[in-house]
Amino acid sequence: MILQLGSIFFNVITPVFALVAIGYFARAPLGLNARTLSRFAYFILIPAFVFDVIRTTHIQASDVARMTVFIVAVHLILAAAGWTVARLLHRSSKMAAAYVLIAIFGNVGNFGLPLIEFRLGKDAIPIATVYFLAIMTVSFVVGGAAANLDGGRLKATLAVFKTPALLALIPAFAVNWLDIQLPLAITRSTGLLAGAMIPTMLVALGVQLSGMKTFRFSSDVIISSGIRLLGGALLAAILAIPFGLTGVARGAGIFQSAMPAAVLTSIIAIEYNLLPDFVTTTVLFSTLASTITLTLVMGLV
Repeated sequence: MILQLGSIFFNVITPVFALVAIGYFARAPLGLNARTLSRFAYFILIPAFVFDVIRTTHIQASDVARMTVFIVAVHLILAAAGWTVARLLHRSSKMAAAYVLIAIFGNVGNFGLPLIEFRLGKDAIPIATVYFLAIMTVSFVVGGAAANLDGGRLKATLAVFKTPALLALIPAFAVNWLDIQLPLAITRSTGLLAGAMIPTMLVALGVQLSGMKTFRFSSDVIISSGIRLLGGALLAAILAIPFGLTGVARGAGIFQSAMPAAVLTSIIAIEYNLLPDFVTTTVLFSTLASTITLTLVMGLV
């Protein structure tokens, strides 16, 4: 068991953190800009990746629907658990909302996709991508609502349905279902962009973490990180049974539910003034702690 965990840590976890570390230490000397890298990935690389994966994958529509309902249920319950724990601890409504944001918004893109590919193989990428899109959608909706307890800025929350990654699904499914043969120039172009997504996002994550300035550790940081890292994995493992998920679909779902808090949660917290220092610290802490928790989860699943 110890040898297996060591192998997972060095062969699965370490390569991912190596690229994050490159971004972290290269930001200052190279003058790297996190916003530029993130926008390049968000508007160009991620849509190309989604299009390239979905157009070539062969997953039954019924399986996609079942996996989507499963992963959405996991994250809605996880968000409710975050809120409940915070209120049981007599935390303020703002802190409870921050717990929800952290619980539901996992780093399923930068971290989830490469880790799942390294652990489960390339065949798991289409399934992990379905989970990625479903999680991002429900996270934006619920996370945006939690960040706006006064009910304002509804348009910002609904804007998730206009994100490039989701819009790329329409032509991707059309090409897949209609068996359309695209020109080689198009498939090669999207393929090259898709291949650049994961390393670019990992480096961008390191750059973003390097730019964080204020860190204040507290018991809430540890508790909310625990809900995100361990609660998500446990909940996904339990719900996979009634949903009848096995094999790669089960493993990918559990792994995506065990990812650390996304850097995007810090951006949302700053935008909506939702305890940004606490959220930013939790993002960093959960990312570092995930080296241990993800190694254990991947060793047990």
